[in-house]
Amino acid sequence: MTDGQQECFYLFVDANEDGERIDKYLSEEFDNYSRSFLQKLIKDSCVLVNNEPVKSSYRVSHDDKLKVVVPAPEKTEIVPENIPLDILYEDDDIIVINKPKDMVVHPAAGHYSHTLVNALMYHCNGKLSGINGVLRPGIVHRIDKDTTGVLVACKNDFAHQAVASQLAVHSITRKYQCICHNRFSQNEGTIDAPIGRHPADRKKMAVNYRNGRKAVTHYHVLENFRDMAYAECSLETGRTHQIRVHMASVGHPLLGDSVYSQTKSPWKLCGQTLHARILGFVHPRTGEYMEFEAPLPDYFEKILGILHSR
Repeated sequence: MTDGQQECFYLFVDANEDGERIDKYLSEEFDNYSRSFLQKLIKDSCVLVNNEPVKSSYRVSHDDKLKVVVPAPEKTEIVPENIPLDILYEDDDIIVINKPKDMVVHPAAGHYSHTLVNALMYHCNGKLSGINGVLRPGIVHRIDKDTTGVLVACKNDFAHQAVASQLAVHSITRKYQCICHNRFSQNEGTIDAPIGRHPADRKKMAVNYRNGRKAVTHYHVLENFRDMAYAECSLETGRTHQIRVHMASVGHPLLGDSVYSQTKSPWKLCGQTLHARILGFVHPRTGEYMEFEAPLPDYFEKILGILHSR
């Protein structure tokens, strides 16, 4: 990936955000950047409020004028790896992948190799967008290590900005399928509960009405079993661990989820039974709406077969 150009964004604070910390405000405006990345931009004086640099503790005011400068990405040092990819679609702007279980999306502490990014760097010969920094080239959104299914990556900054803007306004179609503990009493519903860091365990997320960010999940029961259910969840927002946290909060933790479920799985599983089945968005170049579907993985189908036979 070659060095790119710096990006400048201009924002005007409206009355609804008055008094909010600037790092929190920016993290809500820029879903494709991590909060730590945005805090570093503030620390490096890359965020100006009314033409003046501020600290992360600054609280925005109605009609504040913000300028956010995202520096040009450095040349990445990620090592490309020849890892097979299940490619659902590819062109000069985007590549759509069916991610397998036990694969981390991008390098981070403890996982600097064998990630989806390592595989994409090899397959795309380094031609990936640089907006999300040197460790996440091409990555617009992600799914958990043990979640399977469809994910889109971008090959250039034009495509990245276009897809990220759709994520920001929640216009992308994202449908997941999962197996949960306990039968549902209603066939469908909506969970509208903010998600933030767990107050006692910073490694976990939780429904957090004090410091959480808006999170909305719509669910539809595909089939009830004796003590479990097969459901489809549609995301209106995309918070960390959203489906896992929301379903656990209403008494239906995901089968195999070692973090948010207190109920043991009767089968040996590698993490939660969650699959990103459908992803739909407007193509950044053509303006055409496209929808992609990843078939259920074999282990998921096998469990459904067992549940049907019990």
